Amino acid sequence: MNAGMNTKESGGSVFPSKWEIIIGGYDSIKDMTASILVVEDEPSLQETLVYNLEKEGFTVRSETNGLEAITTARSLKPDLVILDVMLPGIDGFEVCRILRQEMNMPILMLTARAEEIDRVVGLEVGADDYLTKPFSMRELLARVRAQLRRSRVIQEELEKLKQVPSDIAIEKITFENLEINLTRRDVSLDGNVINLKPKEYELLLFFAQHHRQMLSREFILERVWGWDYIGDSRTVDVHVRWLRLKIEKDPANPVRLVTVRGGGYRFEG
Repeated sequence: MNAGMNTKESGGSVFPSKWEIIIGGYDSIKDMTASILVVEDEPSLQETLVYNLEKEGFTVRSETNGLEAITTARSLKPDLVILDVMLPGIDGFEVCRILRQEMNMPILMLTARAEEIDRVVGLEVGADDYLTKPFSMRELLARVRAQLRRSRVIQEELEKLKQVPSDIAIEKITFENLEINLTRRDVSLDGNVINLKPKEYELLLFFAQHHRQMLSREFILERVWGWDYIGDSRTVDVHVRWLRLKIEKDPANPVRLVTVRGGGYRFEG
């Protein structure tokens, strides 16, 4: 297919006490000034999260139920949300789904349930990462920093695109009936905008930028999720499957986004 560009631990099984000193450095001054919304209804855990995040230099707000979390997120527009699954009112999955429709900040979900289906549901509604209780505070802080770094890199790249003169800036990439609009950050198929989650859009754009190149799962994970993402390559497989459901005529027999046996994936366009 032809492409074209238009230019116009969990080491501990218990949570640290509020007085535990968490050892770790600041990755950058931008990380230190980030704002975080913590949504957790269990008082002692919420207090521990807020204490440790503030100790690391973050600005933190907290809520205990889903409806208040949505209201606060809309007004605060935090850089990252830490969201418990089990909440009074509406659960964390629904909160995540609503926030993801309106905002692009990273969402890290917490759950006491270790079933894989919960992780899959969380990713499907737009979560960027998933942490099962009990977890060490060191691991949570590492994941928070990783998501903030990744989000910052994306924003910086978008700012660079805005600074390119309009007469040479790339506005969209087309592959026959599939169009990726870089200005609006949306994707159209046969002229109709399709609903992609932020991570799906980033993944499709990454494939488009590496048209007809074989990309390993590990390389995709490193470049799209970040080199310090704490997860495995199955995350890539899950998102590729979701993309195929939206851009392929026959997802079971893909022709745009194909599997390279023993290698990874190749985007044919």
